[in-house]
Amino acid sequence: MPRMRAVDAAVAILEKEGVDTAFGLPGAAINPFYSAMRTHGGIRHILARHVEGAAHMAEGYTRAGAGNIGLCIGTSGPAGTDMITGLYSASADSIPILCITGQAPVARLHKEDFQAVDIAAIAAPVTKMAMTVLQPAQVPGAFQQAFHLMRSGRPGPVLLDLPFDVQMAEIEFDPDTYERLPVYKPSASRAQAARALDLLAASERPLIVAGGGIINADASALLVEFAELTGVPVIPTLMGWGAIPDDHPLMAGMVGLQTSQRYGNATMLASDFVLGIGNRWANRHTGGLDVYRAGRTFVHVDIEPTQIGRVFAPDYGIVSDAKAALEIFLEVARERQTEGRLANREEWARECQERKRTMLRRTHFDDVPVKPQRVYEEMNKAFGPQTRYVSTIGLSQIAAGQFLHVYRPRHWINAGQAGPLGWTIPAAIGVTAADPEGSVVALTGDYDFQFMMEELAVGAQFRLPFIHVLVNNAYLGLIRQSQRGFDMDYCVQLSFDNINSPEVNGYGVDHVKVAEALGCKALRVFEPSDILPALQEAQKMTAEHRVPVVVEIILERVTNISMGTEIDNVVEFEELAISPEDAPTAIALLD
Repeated sequence: MPRMRAVDAAVAILEKEGVDTAFGLPGAAINPFYSAMRTHGGIRHILARHVEGAAHMAEGYTRAGAGNIGLCIGTSGPAGTDMITGLYSASADSIPILCITGQAPVARLHKEDFQAVDIAAIAAPVTKMAMTVLQPAQVPGAFQQAFHLMRSGRPGPVLLDLPFDVQMAEIEFDPDTYERLPVYKPSASRAQAARALDLLAASERPLIVAGGGIINADASALLVEFAELTGVPVIPTLMGWGAIPDDHPLMAGMVGLQTSQRYGNATMLASDFVLGIGNRWANRHTGGLDVYRAGRTFVHVDIEPTQIGRVFAPDYGIVSDAKAALEIFLEVARERQTEGRLANREEWARECQERKRTMLRRTHFDDVPVKPQRVYEEMNKAFGPQTRYVSTIGLSQIAAGQFLHVYRPRHWINAGQAGPLGWTIPAAIGVTAADPEGSVVALTGDYDFQFMMEELAVGAQFRLPFIHVLVNNAYLGLIRQSQRGFDMDYCVQLSFDNINSPEVNGYGVDHVKVAEALGCKALRVFEPSDILPALQEAQKMTAEHRVPVVVEIILERVTNISMGTEIDNVVEFEELAISPEDAPTAIALLD
């Protein structure tokens, strides 16, 4: 039996499990692992500037491609605690990432050794497994179990903590005979599919709510096929956006209090049946449950058994992987089509399309400073269906959900449940690392940008080009808007007179200089007519220089974006579209 250090076995297993990219920061307690990566080769390492950034890079890498598992590596102590936000974000959105930390030697774990902390206990609530490996011979099994858990059931992250002496110890291990453990995913039965389709058949105005579980299961094509076969319109959640193309006739819009369209909410309110697949009934999607559920029958399909009934009790629940469920739904539906038992839903679909054509928000404004709605109109012109958008939270993300267009799965990449400020830049780096020749566009406000802007240097160092659209109102815009309910504007202003950059006109931080100092390119826009030329120039610059390019757009200081407390009570703060010129990049134009 071959003998090797435990870390050499671990790196060999990473290769066997398909890992070829890592994001991290070396340190004394994890140096043995880095020495194994150096000796073994085959794993590209991208050096982050902050370990939280490395965790978000790993998230972006996983989210960008079916089957990807992002790897984040750090040393002991604060490196592990820095990873917690990334683990939480990944856990909340069912994203598998593997975090590996160094640790003090086993004999010193209880002696308050330098940077020794019980990271497994800290990480346990936000992982599927968090384990400090105390025996060298356990290392292969721990890694094998980590990949098994990350892929099985509801996907999620794992943390493995490796004491220094465990890493260095020799063990017997044969990489050539290593095998992955079988992945477990529950599957809907034929009887369950038939029952769900019976409930669907009894309805007149059905909808499918398509969640992120469909994208995680790589089942978007099956969703579209099922929708087309049954004629049922689809409402994607924010995490499911892209599972059906925005311009598909059965794409009925998104529903919610913030990242939604007027026509999506209206269609939900007009429906009488909802089939939710791979979704979690998030509160910003549903709003108040009395309004959301009134007069509707619900079937809920989810891979996690305890998710059924967590938010509300559906009329019928099915525990199943989204892909397995859609496969059996299609099988039963095809049989019923052959027997002439599928209802004709064309009239209902036309009603949904009419709402999609007529219930539009205005985007075309010529105001200076720029109104944010105009930014998304110009982004729709500049960026095509191949674009992968990366965003996190705030008014910039909410407006993106209302106005941008997404056509493919994994082309809207968003920290849906956690929404950590600073996530966007490192996540975009991870997405670009997974798809270096793709078109990646990050989108943030100024505060999200400032949280982890140091990670732009990673994109410059490792030649990972993406465009970063930075909408700057020198405000914590979403918090300012929410403070309206308290009649205050308190501790949310980012504006100040920058003595080194008077050209920013009191908007505070000079983001152009920051980006350039970090090795990137940057442009600043003040006029709405200059947005599209700047985005086009940024595309040329990313191709030429192979570094991130920041396009900063100076917005009006105060804009309130459409939102509300119920899906039937979303407040519109701007004029609505009444002509094609008011919303020229809408999917379905007004007459």
